[in-house]
Amino acid sequence: MKIKTCLTVLCAAVIAAGFSAQSALAAKIGVSMPTQSLQRWNQDGANMKTMLEKAGHQVELLYAGDNDIPTQVNQIENMIAHGDDVIVIASIDGSALTEVLKGAKEKKIPVIAYDRLIMNSDAVSYYATFDNFKVGEIQGKYIEEALKLKEAKGPFDIEFFTGPTDDNNVNFFWGGAMKILKPYLDSGKLVCKSGQTTKEQAATLNWNLEEAQKRMENIISSVGYAPDGTKLDAVLCSNDATANGVTNALLSNGYDASNMPVITGQDCDKPSVKNIKKGYQSMSVFKDTRTLAAQVVKMVDEIVAGKTVEVNDTKTYDNGTGVIPSYLCNPVAATKDNYKELLIDSGYYKEKDI
Repeated sequence: MKIKTCLTVLCAAVIAAGFSAQSALAAKIGVSMPTQSLQRWNQDGANMKTMLEKAGHQVELLYAGDNDIPTQVNQIENMIAHGDDVIVIASIDGSALTEVLKGAKEKKIPVIAYDRLIMNSDAVSYYATFDNFKVGEIQGKYIEEALKLKEAKGPFDIEFFTGPTDDNNVNFFWGGAMKILKPYLDSGKLVCKSGQTTKEQAATLNWNLEEAQKRMENIISSVGYAPDGTKLDAVLCSNDATANGVTNALLSNGYDASNMPVITGQDCDKPSVKNIKKGYQSMSVFKDTRTLAAQVVKMVDEIVAGKTVEVNDTKTYDNGTGVIPSYLCNPVAATKDNYKELLIDSGYYKEKDI
C-alpha cells in the first residue's frame, strides 16, 4: 500500500512534468517565494524554475529575504511592472498583498497562489496546494493510533503547536487535527495541562523554531513535564520547524529516544527526518513538492495556451472575495518505517543527506 502511494505520487509528478514539457507557447513567469532560510522554499523555488524553463518559459524567481513582507510586496510590484504573463506567489502573509495585486488585476495578469492562499484579493485566479485539512487529519490520526485512544482508558497529556494565525493554511491544519482530537479533549481522555488549547494560544509567529522552543520550555517549566515528573504523551506540531523547537526543548530537559512523547510534523525537512531516524520525532507529513511544482507548471501552460485550467476543488477555499478554483495534491505520513521508500527511493533526498 505504501509502495502504491509512493508510485502514485511520483507518477503524478512525471505526468504533469511531461505535459509541461510539451508547452506550445513560451511566456515570462514571475515566481515569488517567501524565504531562502528554509530548505522547503529553496527546494520549491528550484523545482518550479527548472520545470518552467524546461517547458520553454522565461522565469523570474525571487525570494523575499527572510520572510520580509515589504520585500515580497516590492518584488511582486516589479513583476507586474515588468509585464510578467503569469505570477506564482507563495505568500508570507496571505492578507498583505491586497493592494499590490490590484496592479495585476488591472493588467489582467493571472495570479496563482502557491501553497498558501492569498486572502482578500480578487486578483487571485487559481490556488495550488496540498489538501491541508487532510494534513491535520493525518497528524491527528497518528496521535490517535499511537496512543490507542479508541480503546485505552487514559488520560493522556498533550500540548499543541501550530503556525501564525495570519497563515490561512493553519485553519485547515488545525481543523483537520481537531476533527480527530477534540472529541478526546471533550471527554477528558486527552488533557492539555497548560490549558493552551485554542489555535491562537498554540500559534507560533512565522513558524519560527526558536519561538516554538521558547514556548515549550515555558510550558515544561510551568507544568512540570519531565521524564521522571509529569508525563507528556504527545505534542501536536503542525510543521517540522515547530516540531524541531519542541524537540530541542525536550532534549535539553532530559528527554531522549526512550521517553520522547509522540511528536508530529510536516514537510519532511532534513533535520526532522534525522530526528525521526533517531527516535526524537514520530512522524512528518510528506508533501512531495515536485508534484505541486509540476501541477503549477501544468496550470501555467494551460493559462498561456488559453486552455481550461484543471482544478479539483471549487468549494473549499474562499479568500474573502469568493471561492478560488483550486488543485489539491495528496499528502502522506512519513515515519521511521517508510521514510526510505518515500524520500530516498523516490529520489527526493540522497541517503547521505539525512
